[in-house]
Amino acid sequence: MRSSTGAHYVALDHVRALAAFMVFTWHFSHGLTGWPIPYEYVPAFFPFALLDEGHTGVALFMTLSGYLFAKLLDGKEIRYGDFLWNRALRLLPLLAVVIAIVGVMRAGSGAGLSSYPKEVVEGVLLPTLPNGAWSITAEFHFYLILPVFLWMLRRSRWLPLSIVVAAIALRALLRHELGTVQDLAYMTLVGRVDQFTLGMLASHFRGAITRRHFLALALIAAFMLLYWRFDSLGGYFGMPSHPSPSVIWVFLPTLEGLGYATAIAWYDSSFSPSNRGVSRFVGLLGQYSYSIYIFHFFMVFAMTEFVDARIMPLTNFYVTCFWSLVCFCLMIVPGYLSFRFIESPFLRFRRHYIIPAR
Repeated sequence: MRSSTGAHYVALDHVRALAAFMVFTWHFSHGLTGWPIPYEYVPAFFPFALLDEGHTGVALFMTLSGYLFAKLLDGKEIRYGDFLWNRALRLLPLLAVVIAIVGVMRAGSGAGLSSYPKEVVEGVLLPTLPNGAWSITAEFHFYLILPVFLWMLRRSRWLPLSIVVAAIALRALLRHELGTVQDLAYMTLVGRVDQFTLGMLASHFRGAITRRHFLALALIAAFMLLYWRFDSLGGYFGMPSHPSPSVIWVFLPTLEGLGYATAIAWYDSSFSPSNRGVSRFVGLLGQYSYSIYIFHFFMVFAMTEFVDARIMPLTNFYVTCFWSLVCFCLMIVPGYLSFRFIESPFLRFRRHYIIPAR
């Protein structure tokens, strides 16, 4: 979407749409219990592992955030308080609505609400917010340290790599002490900081991958093969169980960041998609991706049940992915309504936070 700086990048809206689709397909195809497609399933066509393990769409979102903020803010001075104000206006209104809806649903189902306010308050520090909003907590923590990243980038383009090295070392230490680091790597800045950092670095070095299509596609294919291997070894829930003691969770956030940062930088710098036709439709899905991401929990499982019961049995993974795509495209309606009536009214209060160069 168009930021308060006036910048709008259709290519990055496409990336947002892809990230939301990956998460949507993860829930559409596996539900909450491995139905209709068992968690143990591994697609024969290796690129589909990114949909079979669609939780990785969150990593794509995180990497894109780092990339976009570096692209917008690199070399510029900002009013940090106004930056945080804008991010609050963008994220909190819809989050507040979803928190309220979940509370009403809990009360209506007879579930106790005594612990719910505590979960919401703890969501400032811990990954306890509902409907996947735990990822907003991780992103908020990134905002708090963003000035440090920007300072590092001014000093040296390579200095932020020290954060990635430190994060890997920290995850290795936590795994040694706790026996597992999966949840920390997946749901907190302990793992996500790699992806923000590598996204920012990719924005700096995007010229190195611009229009180098063979190199970019080779690197992306290698990442897909790696993720297919991760899927075949058990994936999120099967290495051998959740939370996993596997050492892969020490390195997986970094590998995801590298793969997605390469793809984002290549696509953004090598192509200029139009704002018409199919490209516009995909771009709109990207613009509404926050709404779709946080609202789809209310609808996606019922969509799967409807297709399976009323249209055709969802026993084939590839057929399930097709119906997931159809249902995801339908999410443009609640996405638009949410953006138009819940989010947009607050965006008029955004402030320009980039200080003009003198």
